[in-house]
Order: sequence, then C-alpha cells, then structure tokens
Amino acid sequence: MMNYKKYTRQYFLPPYKCMKWAEKDFVDHAPIWCSVDLRDGNQALVVPMTLDQKVKFFQLLCKVGFKEIEVGFPAASETEYVFLRTLIEKNLIPDDVTIQVLTQAREHITRKTFDALKGAKKAVVHVYNSTSKAQREQVFRKSKEEILHIAVEGASLLKKLADETEGNFLFEYSPESFTGTEPEYALEVCNAVLEVWKPTPDKKAIINLPVTVQHSMPHVYASQIEYMCENLKYRENVIVSLHPHNDRGCGVADTEMGLLAGADRVEGTLFGNGERTGNVDIVTLAMNMYSQGVDPGLDFTNMNEVCEGYEKYTGMKVDERNPYSGALVFAAFSGSHQDAIAKGMHYRDEEEREFWTVPYLPIDPTDVGRNYDADVIRINSQSGKGGVGYILEQNFGLNLPAKMREAMGYACKEVSDHKNKELLPEEIFELFKERFENITTPYNITEVHFKQVDGITAEVHTVYQGKAEVTYAVGNGRLNAVSNALKKCLGLTYNLVTYQEHALEQSSSSKAIAYVGIQTPDGKLHWGAAVDPDIIRASIDALLTAINNSVKEA
Repeated sequence: MMNYKKYTRQYFLPPYKCMKWAEKDFVDHAPIWCSVDLRDGNQALVVPMTLDQKVKFFQLLCKVGFKEIEVGFPAASETEYVFLRTLIEKNLIPDDVTIQVLTQAREHITRKTFDALKGAKKAVVHVYNSTSKAQREQVFRKSKEEILHIAVEGASLLKKLADETEGNFLFEYSPESFTGTEPEYALEVCNAVLEVWKPTPDKKAIINLPVTVQHSMPHVYASQIEYMCENLKYRENVIVSLHPHNDRGCGVADTEMGLLAGADRVEGTLFGNGERTGNVDIVTLAMNMYSQGVDPGLDFTNMNEVCEGYEKYTGMKVDERNPYSGALVFAAFSGSHQDAIAKGMHYRDEEEREFWTVPYLPIDPTDVGRNYDADVIRINSQSGKGGVGYILEQNFGLNLPAKMREAMGYACKEVSDHKNKELLPEEIFELFKERFENITTPYNITEVHFKQVDGITAEVHTVYQGKAEVTYAVGNGRLNAVSNALKKCLGLTYNLVTYQEHALEQSSSSKAIAYVGIQTPDGKLHWGAAVDPDIIRASIDALLTAINNSVKEA
C-alpha cells in the first residue's frame, strides 16, 4: 500500500485572497518569450550539446522568433564560456535578439560572467538564490535575514560590475524555489533587490518567479503571482517573469494562469525539455494562444523543421502525442471522428467559413505544415466509412455513394484487422480496385450494341463458364436494357438501386467512373465500379462487377 500520509502541502498562500485572475477567460496577448533551451534544457540532457549543436540550435530559436535567449551559465564550464564568446566574436547574435546569462550570487562567479560578456551589444544578467523554507532550513541552514542578505549582495555586485563593464545590461533576479517560499517573504526579498537596482522606464528590471518544483494546483500559483504583481515596488518598471517546471504535469496551466494574474514574460523550452519532468513547453503555450485567435509572436508554420532540429541537436524525441507538434496529434483513426472531420471540411468549403470550427481539429493542421491526407485521416481497423471515403476522394478523386463508402469501410476494417496494421492511401486505393472495380468473373460481357427500337434495345454478348451467348432485351435506357438482358440470359434476380457517375478529371479527354449498387432478394447490397472514357461502357462494367460481387458474396 502506498504511504500517502508521509506527504503534506509545501506551498504557501498569500496573506489575503488573490482571485482577480479568475475573472479573465483567456490570455489576450503574447508575453515576452525567453527560451532557456540552451541553458536549463541543455543541463538536463544525458549528453549535453556540443558547441556546433548549440550554435545551430541558437539559430533555430532566432528563426522561430525568440527575441530573448538564455545562452548558458558561462562561469559553470569552459564549454559554456566558449559558446558565449563564439556568439559574440563571430557576430552571430541578431540586432533584435537579447542574450541572457545565468550566475549565482557569488562574487567570483559573477565576475567571470561579466568577463564572458565583453563585446556583447546587450544582455540580461540573471542572478538567483534559493529562498524556500525547505532550502533555508535543510540546505543553507540560514535565517530569513541571512538569505535576504545574499540576494541584496548579489544584486549590488551585478550593479557594480555592470557599471565597470562596457555594454548594455539589464538585470534579472529569481527567488529560486519561489513556490515553496512564503509569499510575504518572497516579496520582501524581491523588493530589497529592486531597491538596489531602482529600475526606470528606460532600464527595467526582471523579477522571475519560478515554479522550481511544482507543489500546488495551478490556481495557487496564479494567486501567488497576483499577490506579487500587486505589491512589488517599481511595478511599472518591473517585468514579472514566469519559469514553471512540470513536476505535477501542470506547467502549461501554471503559466497560462500566471499570465492571467499579471505576469509579462515566460521562460521555457521547446517541447518542455528540462530538469526532471521538464520546463514549460513554449510550443504548446504559443499554439494555445494561436488557437484562440491571438498572435503568439512565434512562428511554427514549419513544425516539422522545428521538431527535426530539436531532435537532432538534443538527442531527445518529440512524443507522438505532444500537443500541436506530435506525429499523431491530428490523426483520426476512429470512424465517427473521421466522418465528422470529413463533413466539417466539406461544410467549410461549401459555406466559406471565416473561422476554423472543424470538429476534432483545434487548429488547421496546414497552419503548422501538416497534410490532411497524410496526417489527419488515418485508416486502421477502428476506422469507418467517412474516413475511407475522404481518403479516396481527396487522394484519388473518387466520390463514392454513401452506402458504397460503408461497404468500402468494412473492407478496409477487414484487411487492417487481419494484417494488424494501418492502411496507407495507396493501399486503400488498391483494395478498392481489387474489390469493386472491373471484375469480370464469373460473368463477362464482351460486346454490347444498342438500337433505338421500342425504347432502347440492347444486344449483349456474354461469356459464362466458357459458353458465349447473345441476348436481346429492351429497357428505358441503355443501362436498364443491359440489366434486363443479363437477368434474362443468366437467370439473375436483383434490383438496380443506385447509379452514380462523375468525371475523374476536368478535361476533354477525361475518364469517367461509374458506381452501381444492386440489391438481391435477401436484401443485401452489392457494389461495382468501373472507369472508362465512355460513361456508358463504364456503367455497364460497374453493373457487371456488382453482379459478380453478388455471386462471390452469396
């Protein structure tokens, strides 16, 4: 039995109720995005990135549209230091991108950080120290006053060294383990730091409030953020930043609620890479905004390129079910889902809808470079007529009658279930031709001639079991006359219940396809299709196929 009694809540609520954020229903504008893939993400990799991989990843982040990128902890290792110097000395940092570096509130580390920044046009220097009750008591064994002193000393050192170093520097402070810190104390520490920096409209300061470890439900974090936003000094000159991790699986929810509570900025990684269960997934956050009609300020129109680059540089994998980016997130295998999507797509075409409302698809897959045929409607043993019909129509121009789609759906289920595999569009098309197109056994028609006598008279030449025969019959149309001849000659009983045809392409030499459904005395429907430049010949061959299928299925 799991011993749940050994756990207790490790978070702290603000001293008064903070619920104004709950009055809002969506995030109506993009925050300032800061990627920490190259620092927080990199340090969580089993094998950290090489210098070349980090440079290429940095360029990918710039291409996506990040304007702030944390490039590392330059005082932590030679690789980190060399990477930063490479970006600066090779002029790889775009003019509109600000790099960010992390440093502990320790003098020798901070000094080396500023040495690494020499020549940078602009940079955010991010200093931190842990403030949580657990860290104070167990790790540092220091009082609140002593921990506050570390933060103030670190802030003062940043200000001093920035004045001594040429460049344009902004400051960021994080009370690490913020969510395990008493809100009143976190506020006291942050305000003490701000008193050192005295931010101005031209030189704002960043107060970063990380979910270093998730301890609570997202609404608690939102209340903590609202409390801080309402009580920070110099608030109009302070950028409140969020840095959620994902221990409880609530990183995205924490961030969205934190933005509702007044935060201005988000630090996170592509696809949520990071320590333990990871950082917040910026791709999901940005695309969530996009799906609500809000410009996220990041460009994921080529999601496959972003996924491939991420996997190549980090050695990590984008999960197949990762929101918006996974290989299967737009895939519909269920028959009812496929049918709804297909009908939704037709409705959108017919009505020319302004807004995207297709069932089961929160966004248009083509917006992120995905393909309807390859990524949306996927056929396996769970699929139905709607999906199969959609695949045949979109890929091969076949618009099957409704009941024939049902028969084709069952055929696909049977094959997929037997082979225990997904069927690709080409396999579905081949199965359609095998089951329903131009079947000439056991009955075959070698010639047909028509005369306009007593309506339409058909002269039908048939072959059955090696025996050739010519039969004449009258009908109210060519197909009806041929059908009457076949019934007469072969002793068949059925009703021709469905006939449908259409061109396969728009040109003077285009072929036509005909679909025929017949019903036998036992009430079963049997189907045939045929393709020919002559629509009459196509309809006759489709009827013959339906008859041959009725014999096979009897």
